[in-house]
Amino acid sequence: MAVIAVLIGCSFIIAVGFLLAFLWSVRTGQYEDKYTPSVRILFEEKSNQS
Repeated sequence: MAVIAVLIGCSFIIAVGFLLAFLWSVRTGQYEDKYTPSVRILFEEKSNQS
């Protein structure tokens, strides 16, 4: 039973870590660009191959 308590505690800490990372990414504007992903396929990439 002690193992279950340790695993629940670890999973809670990991979940809080992911929540904090998500909130940080939202606050720093990681999801602000809504135009570029929809037209990215239309842009040509320059290749460095000869």
